[in-house]
Amino acid sequence: MKAVNILFLFILFISACSSPKKTPVKEPAPTISRAERLRGGTSFSNAAVIKVKTERAGLDEEYRWLSTFYPGYELIRKTQVTKSSRHYDILRIKTKEGEIKDVYFDSTSFWGRS
Repeated sequence: MKAVNILFLFILFISACSSPKKTPVKEPAPTISRAERLRGGTSFSNAAVIKVKTERAGLDEEYRWLSTFYPGYELIRKTQVTKSSRHYDILRIKTKEGEIKDVYFDSTSFWGRS
């Protein structure tokens, strides 16, 4: 009986010392509304296409687009990416509601043109 009690205490001690396994927290997939899909800017395949001839005009148009669809937004960062011979600007913004979004623009028509 004493040996069973010692074994029980030993098992209890060992299990108390082990750290619990942490399961990674999976972030929920972003939900994209029908209106967002229709206006574009939600992905590479659904990028808002900016058709102007100079970079300055292109940047002005991107910011005008953002102001139209996300009034009161705050720019967090801008990234430029080339994919399948197309040029994209990805602007990460914070909406006035506090939501973080990546907005995709196809900048091929004005990329590298002053």
